[in-house]
Order: sequence, then C-alpha cells, then structure tokens
Amino acid sequence: MKFTFQKEERLKSRKTIGRLFKEGHSFISYPIRFVWVKMETPLSDFPLQMSLTVPKRAFPKAVDRNRLRRRIREAYRLNKHSLYEKLEKEVPHEQRGLMLIYVAKETFDFHEIEKGMKKGLYKMGKRVCN
Repeated sequence: MKFTFQKEERLKSRKTIGRLFKEGHSFISYPIRFVWVKMETPLSDFPLQMSLTVPKRAFPKAVDRNRLRRRIREAYRLNKHSLYEKLEKEVPHEQRGLMLIYVAKETFDFHEIEKGMKKGLYKMGKRVCN
C-alpha cells in the first residue's frame, strides 16, 4: 500500500461539494468534522475523494490555517488505508466524497489531530458499510 495522496484523490467538484453540505451525512471526531456523501458517478478509481477546510473566522492568519491543513492532510494520508480496504471489500465500485472540517478553536499538534483522524476514519468505515 502506497502512503501517497494523489491528485485523483482530491475532491474538487463544486457540484459534489455543494451536495455534501445539502444532503451529506456527518459526525464529529474532535477536532475534525467528517461530512460525506455517495457520488452519483465515480470521478476516479479511488473509493474516496477528500477535501478539507479550516475556517478563516477561527484562524484569521493564513499561516495557521495552512499549518493545520498540512497536519490534517498528513494524518489522513497515513491512516486512510484502513478505510480504503474496508470500502473496497464492503462496497466495491462505489465512490464517496468526503469533506474534513477543522472545528476546534485552538491549534492542536499533529498527534492530537491524528488521534481524532484515526477515530473518525474507523467510525466512518462502520457507518458507510452498515
């Protein structure tokens, strides 16, 4: 398994992002909120396409937002394989769009973010496959 985050894994479709907020399912695994929706037609070969956001209101400095984005992306990249395996086994030939939203008001270090990411990816695997 390659621990990469390729261009095809990124969610960039405005239509899908709009659907995420209109009809998506969500839960919080602090400090990250997971919002996902099943895609009508797969846009790539990956079972999941991910996008993330850090609110400007909570973190007005771009440096802080970019640092948090890097930490979230790295935690996702290192831990996504468990969710991918479960999705490919349980619901093959389906694709989901995933939006990760940082909901905490303070900056957490990488280990706290990774802990929330692992818990959230496990929870998402259980909810999507059941």
